[in-house]
Amino acid sequence: MITGPLIIGASFAYVGLLFAIAYWADRRADLGRSIIAHPTVYALSLAVYCTAWTFYGSVGRATENGLGFLPIYLGPTLIALLWGSVMLKMIRVSKTERITSIADFIASRYGKSQKLAGLVTVIVVIGVVPYIALQLKAIAWSFTILKHYPALQMPDAATMPLWHDSAFVIALLLAAFTILFGTRQLDASERHEGLVAAIAFESIVKLIAFMAVGLFVTFGLLGLGGPELPQAVERAREAGLLDPLIKPGISPFQDWLAITFLAALAVMLLPRQFQVGVVEISDERHLRRAMWLFPLYLLVINLFVIPIAVAGLSMFPNGEVNGDTFMLTLPIAFEQPWLALLVFIGGLSAATGMVIVETIALSTMVSNDLVLPVLMRHWRNRRAPEDLGWLLLNIRRGAIIGILMLGYLYYRLAGEAYALVSIGLISFVAIAQLAPAVIGGLYWRGGTREGALAGLSAGFLVWTYTLLLPSFAKSGWLPAAFMESGPAGLDILAPMALFGLTGWHAVTHGLFWSLIANLGAFLLVSSFREPNATEATQARIYVDALRHRQPTSAPLWRGSADIAELMRLAERFLGVARTRTAFTDYAGSRDLPGLEALPADGQTVSFAETLLSGAIGGASARLMMASVTEEEALGLDEVLDILDEASQIRAYSHELEQKSLALEAASAELRAANLRLKELDRLKDDFMSSVTHELRTPLASIRAFSEILYDDPEIALDQRKRFLGILVSETERLSRLVNQVLDLAKIESGHADWRNEAVALQEVVEQAAQATEQLIQDRGIQLDLDLPEQPALVWGDRDRLVQVLMNLLSNAAKFAAAQAGRIDVSLCPSEHGWHVCVTDNGPGIPEDALELVFEKFRQTKIGGAKPAGTGLGLPISRQIIDHLGGRIWAENLPGKGANLCFELPAHRSETPD
Repeated sequence: MITGPLIIGASFAYVGLLFAIAYWADRRADLGRSIIAHPTVYALSLAVYCTAWTFYGSVGRATENGLGFLPIYLGPTLIALLWGSVMLKMIRVSKTERITSIADFIASRYGKSQKLAGLVTVIVVIGVVPYIALQLKAIAWSFTILKHYPALQMPDAATMPLWHDSAFVIALLLAAFTILFGTRQLDASERHEGLVAAIAFESIVKLIAFMAVGLFVTFGLLGLGGPELPQAVERAREAGLLDPLIKPGISPFQDWLAITFLAALAVMLLPRQFQVGVVEISDERHLRRAMWLFPLYLLVINLFVIPIAVAGLSMFPNGEVNGDTFMLTLPIAFEQPWLALLVFIGGLSAATGMVIVETIALSTMVSNDLVLPVLMRHWRNRRAPEDLGWLLLNIRRGAIIGILMLGYLYYRLAGEAYALVSIGLISFVAIAQLAPAVIGGLYWRGGTREGALAGLSAGFLVWTYTLLLPSFAKSGWLPAAFMESGPAGLDILAPMALFGLTGWHAVTHGLFWSLIANLGAFLLVSSFREPNATEATQARIYVDALRHRQPTSAPLWRGSADIAELMRLAERFLGVARTRTAFTDYAGSRDLPGLEALPADGQTVSFAETLLSGAIGGASARLMMASVTEEEALGLDEVLDILDEASQIRAYSHELEQKSLALEAASAELRAANLRLKELDRLKDDFMSSVTHELRTPLASIRAFSEILYDDPEIALDQRKRFLGILVSETERLSRLVNQVLDLAKIESGHADWRNEAVALQEVVEQAAQATEQLIQDRGIQLDLDLPEQPALVWGDRDRLVQVLMNLLSNAAKFAAAQAGRIDVSLCPSEHGWHVCVTDNGPGIPEDALELVFEKFRQTKIGGAKPAGTGLGLPISRQIIDHLGGRIWAENLPGKGANLCFELPAHRSETPD
């Protein structure tokens, strides 16, 4: 039986587990063994996108619109395909500029404007507070429903005492967790190891819980659970209750497009998504895995939305149970208390993960971009505290509590008027107002501070008028007539049908008009003037972020500064030890011996400002630096001159680098050529030695037998005949050697005589076989010819082709097994012409020598011994075949020996089969 104390105990145990995981991860990070420096953990942390809206609201939306819940997940899936450009740019810029929040990202792009950062913060806080209220509403609903187990009672937050409201208690617990693990250090650009580890764990928990209910419903109730639910499903289908699911009507195209677009922007621009996706990433290479793993997570967590919706509509046909609660009420209805408790923990996980990260991001923006600027104006007339870091941390902690209390207040006053998904979509439209300034800033150099301010202001005002105020009207704070007609009864200004645009969903309507106003004002006002020096510098950093692995900001600064003053300013926020370490490391990066040698130039001022940006944001850091430095204003012309000079220097440096690389490549080629020449020289020496030996051997035989015949004219007739036969044989051998050397020299020099005629390869093969018949028969080798009946015509020199075949046959006869040898000659058509192969059953050719056998001056040992001859037959054959437009090669056949083949193009007048 589930009781109130059990639920409270499970909730505290779960939050305690989050504390333990966060503490463990922080301790490991302190020891240099980060557990979040892994691409899978990064991808899981991005799943903080799946909040209570996903866990409960997707099923509720499916019960009303069928597949209408899908665009919320199609948008992130589609935009993930572009993360290699858009998201990577945001990450690189943020790491270089030490950006801490989405407000800081936008303000830094447009000249580090504090006014712009403050406006973004106001928009985001007002826009996200309803989203935080959504999470608290889901927690309160689920707690009350589970507390009354097995009854299916809906909560009534309006009549519940504050100290009995589970949403209020959870809000305080989340505030404590966020303060402990989200505000440990002032530098918000540093990773929150424990926090990210806890968020990744929560992503696993909510996925397991959702899958458990999905499997229970799909296979336990709809498939294997006996007749009760299937019969209820059939009755519900006959009554038409399942029509939105089994016959899903296609929502208006503009609604699908609008929600898909909203979700695509939200997954990058929501403060919590910017926090985990941009600020907390440890290696930009993790993005590659997130590009497919995060969409896969969205697919898996939505697999069972439709089955759960079908089961819920069948079990509760009269609408007495809200579709948003089917995840929890179905296990209760079928008396599965532990599954219901698991669902509660999963919903709690989905809600708490969002609230924790969102409040961290919002508190950073509130402290840096709202509270700190006010304090800086206050400190103009009185001395600021020495320990500003501790003060800002406390401001950040107070902001966390304040934001959570605002979310709780919205939940108590207006949260009951909307379903979960509707509240989330209202927040999504507010966040979408950041898109023109962010996307435009990443890809357009012409955006200005005034343009961004005008666009954000116009879009936010339209969002307030078309979406936020109507939500108040639904809650009874404003007259209901406000939604139907505009001020003074002007229907054309009706918030839900602005300028006569009717028939659209409220979210689509609000998104359309707010973005039209936003984008139009941004482009129009930006066109009034050219970007100033700071804006032009920042535009270059943002737009060119992908051109360099680590883009650096050119220190376009001219003025006077003091190193001691810069360090004292940083120490007030970051502490003495950390500041000195940072400046010392920076001096080392500039190859300087120490702090004393560090110049107070533009690079040092830029470093100090960037260092400070990680703690208080870029806009506030710029104002703080102005209080300790005297900067001379730079005009745009001067900036462009500096940038042009820098570009010329980079171009010259690049040119020198290319020339250096070319020289290195040329040197390497020369070394390789020199080594090749030495190798050829050595091979030629070997060849000359071999040729000399081959020439000397027949000459010696000729001389010896000639002297015998000359000295003894009375020698016996049979002996005389034998000696004369040897003389003839050696003379032929000598002629062949000389002819080979001459042939090779003529072919290489281009002075060989070639005849171009149509040659039948069958005749060439037969002629070569007859010429080498005696040699083959003497070694006891069997010769088989496989020739087609169809004429195999090629264009070439008949005598040269006969020479090639004789070389191949002589080579095969030399290595085929004596008395048991076999040589096969095959002629067949190929794709490009005719294919000739000479195969023997000898020992074959070593694999590493298959190409070497065709090189000049090269003889390969086969069977352990160097073969007789000069080794010029195959090189000459290659020269002939190459000249005739063919190719020749060697290969080994398993169990057969060597296979020497060549291929020639067919004669134009005929085509082989």
